[in-house]
Amino acid sequence: MADPLIMNEPLPDLLRGIAQCATCGVEYDAAAVPAVCPVCADERQYLPPDGVQRWHDPTAGDAGVDVVELEDRLFALRVDGGVGIGQEAKLLVTDDGNVMVDVPAAITAAAVAEVAGLGPLRAIIPSHPHMFGLQTAWSAALGGAPVWIARADAQWLGRTPAGIHLWDGEEKVRPGVVAVQLGGHFPGSAVVHWDGGDHRGVLLSGDTIAPNPDGRTATFMYSYPNRIPLSGHVALRVADGAARFAFDRLYGNFSGAILGDAREAVLASAARHAAWTRGEHDDLTGPAGMCG
Repeated sequence: MADPLIMNEPLPDLLRGIAQCATCGVEYDAAAVPAVCPVCADERQYLPPDGVQRWHDPTAGDAGVDVVELEDRLFALRVDGGVGIGQEAKLLVTDDGNVMVDVPAAITAAAVAEVAGLGPLRAIIPSHPHMFGLQTAWSAALGGAPVWIARADAQWLGRTPAGIHLWDGEEKVRPGVVAVQLGGHFPGSAVVHWDGGDHRGVLLSGDTIAPNPDGRTATFMYSYPNRIPLSGHVALRVADGAARFAFDRLYGNFSGAILGDAREAVLASAARHAAWTRGEHDDLTGPAGMCG
């Protein structure tokens, strides 16, 4: 691969031809935008309250992107302003090239330069369609890194990356970095496991497994904004799939994280989720759940 910072074209030129849904921030071909964003029309997301579809021009430059170190060799890309749902992409820095997990719904020349300065980007892996963001622009700006799209979720693409890599199941991304599709939130919903700088393991979970605000537990949902839970059976299946790996920390696709004993927390959280969905704790819910 060539030098990681391509930018042979100015950033605004790379963004021409792209339109973003103003609600979810997912990119589409500007010349063929649908009447309604399919990602938002799906029950896992939502249309604007007034029902009016709005499109955003990413060349407007109305958002910033900060690159923040979370731990040794792991960075977050945090967006300030702009459109979309505000996801926080993660960047793994390895001796064999870097991996972006999930994609910001904004891009700036300064952020591209900072990411490039951390080393060559070898893969961009959105965990699921809500995280597509401006993935074709990030790929083009950073050396044409392949964008890994779960084959099961490719139907949601509104713009096809030049370097698309369709994948299934489990693949080694770089030495010490493995991507695996656990399903649940979307059929192809994926997590990325990294050995970590301390070799204790880190799981980048998107919202296949979402860390809760308490920092000690996780949740398993079909739709997060619309509060549709996965069944207990699927939650256990997803957790067991993740638990094949050793990991001490877990980072979601927003600012949430579990910063210790994360593997055990995921398994315990799935067991709790399953117990509640089976009705084992209905006695705790008030008069309607009591017998007699």
